[in-house]
Amino acid sequence: MGWFDAVATRYGCKIQGATEVALTNLDVLGYLDTIPVCAAYELQDGTITNHFPVSTKLENAKPILKYLQGWKCDISEVRSYDELPEAAKDYVTYIESAIGVKITYVSIGPRREQIVVKHS
Repeated sequence: MGWFDAVATRYGCKIQGATEVALTNLDVLGYLDTIPVCAAYELQDGTITNHFPVSTKLENAKPILKYLQGWKCDISEVRSYDELPEAAKDYVTYIESAIGVKITYVSIGPRREQIVVKHS
């Protein structure tokens, strides 16, 4: 498992016709000072792209990471989106913008009741 790949996720959402997304495992990032997100790829010829490369180019592509501020706290007891730390909400907002699909639900723990609704 690697860092969130916004390029691959945007591509996946596009080909599947996704109109909403549930962002999972936000709670496991709470210990980090900064959180890497794959925002683009560097292809073998040095080209930087934010489009998902075709299979032949993907094998040698290197992720270009953007670093977002971490929130450094446990969010597993949060019961509404508004209770999340600002840095966590900023992370969700960045992911939503990077994938181009509305994030509707955010999981903040492994249990069914640990899902919060993100209002637009």
